[in-house]
Amino acid sequence: MSEPVAATPRRAARFADFASLVKLSHSVFALPFALLSLLAATAGRPGFGTLFWVVVAVVAARTAAMAYNRFADRDLDAANPRTQNREIPRGAVSPRAALGLVVMAGSVFVLACANLSPWCLWLSLPTLAWLCAYSHVKRFSSWCHLWLGTALGLAPIAAWLAADGEFGPRLWAPLVLGIGVATWVAGFDVLYACQDEAFDRRHGLHSVPVRFGLGGALHIARALHVLAFAGFVGFGLLVPLGVGYAIGLAAALLLLVLQHWLLRRRDLTHIEMAFFTANGALSLFVFAAGCADLYWFGVQS
Repeated sequence: MSEPVAATPRRAARFADFASLVKLSHSVFALPFALLSLLAATAGRPGFGTLFWVVVAVVAARTAAMAYNRFADRDLDAANPRTQNREIPRGAVSPRAALGLVVMAGSVFVLACANLSPWCLWLSLPTLAWLCAYSHVKRFSSWCHLWLGTALGLAPIAAWLAADGEFGPRLWAPLVLGIGVATWVAGFDVLYACQDEAFDRRHGLHSVPVRFGLGGALHIARALHVLAFAGFVGFGLLVPLGVGYAIGLAAALLLLVLQHWLLRRRDLTHIEMAFFTANGALSLFVFAAGCADLYWFGVQS
């Protein structure tokens, strides 16, 4: 009887290693916007099956992409003092196991898409290819941040498509939201990349901080976040959403300003707060505000 009991903590530790490998908690960036788009597309009344498979698709796609990123970057992560304690460099997860997770999560994503609509199924493999290709873009382009942003910006568009089942004029609203999400993610990825400017430059990697320096990167991140906020506003006008969403947008604007204020003196000691805390809260606030309009104030899409 002692062996199964002893195996339980090992399994828990193994799960924790894989969850940390793919930063499962960072699903808070894309998932709330995908759900907001789905709820807006269905006037707050999605079928349980559609809701379930959209959640599965978003989490599975992100898991596959992150696992592949960690696999592709394993040598760079081992050489970078900031990342050398990640799961693959320290031996907690093998490269083979990471690739196995890519295949498993990718298969779950395709299955989820197959249960949503024929269009979602047809687009599932190109979407996976785009998500995984991000891991290689920084080897030849300074605009890799926009590639990442586009990867996450696809989530609200795909969720709306899952609700409608086809392309149509209603897709303008999630397209605008997708642009907002893409530029929001690209902006905070530029900020996060500032930590590795010197390392990336030494190893021939490309990024906005490498190309334009820290000061230029901060200005570009601000411009991207201005576009992001415009996208969030545009989505609310196109759906349309009302006063609850407007309140959420005000909170989102404050959080965008906060992260740039924290880094105003080019001091990166607050980067974790600016990156995860502020942006995670932003996505949840916008989602909650949209739900307030759909369920409390009775706004119809």
